[in-house]
Amino acid sequence: MILLRALVRVVTFLLLVGLSLAGLAAAVSCIRPGTGPLSIPWLVDIAHLRELRDEVGGWFDDLAADGPVAWKSALSGAAAMALGLLLLAGLVIPRRERLLRLSRGGDGSILARRRPLGQIVRALVEQVRGVTETKAKVRPRRRGGGTIKVRAERSSSSDEGEVCGRAKDALEELTSAFKLRAKVRARLGEKGSGVE
Repeated sequence: MILLRALVRVVTFLLLVGLSLAGLAAAVSCIRPGTGPLSIPWLVDIAHLRELRDEVGGWFDDLAADGPVAWKSALSGAAAMALGLLLLAGLVIPRRERLLRLSRGGDGSILARRRPLGQIVRALVEQVRGVTETKAKVRPRRRGGGTIKVRAERSSSSDEGEVCGRAKDALEELTSAFKLRAKVRARLGEKGSGVE
């Protein structure tokens, strides 16, 4: 579905650009009446529309008759319609947001969005001594809970193992309460990336 949405955006953008250029050309060609520059006949000559009509006219005659050209064009039309329906589906069908099921009880479930939970994780890990900056990704599991991947940048005076241990300790209450598994990696931060 994500690929379909991206395709819809690209095709929509290209169609809008083409329509804008065609509208601009039509507007410019309406500036002067007659057959001189910047007129409708001038636009027809520049776009070679008369030659195109002569070339396509024979193809339209073949298309109206029975035969292999008619079958190919019918299949091409059906494929174009199917592509259009797919593009519309990618545009209209809402994207389902994957939520983390933190707990389930008799009264219902507690669900969390991934981004706010990731922000909570970042706030907890950034309080750890030696951490200068963090990035957190939260991935839900199908049967509840999920995985938290934390990438922390540490100062040069701190030890990697200690920083990872302290970060896991900072997340312990959150991970144990809601069946979350934390994976923490710490690397040496760039100079001036943050304060300890």
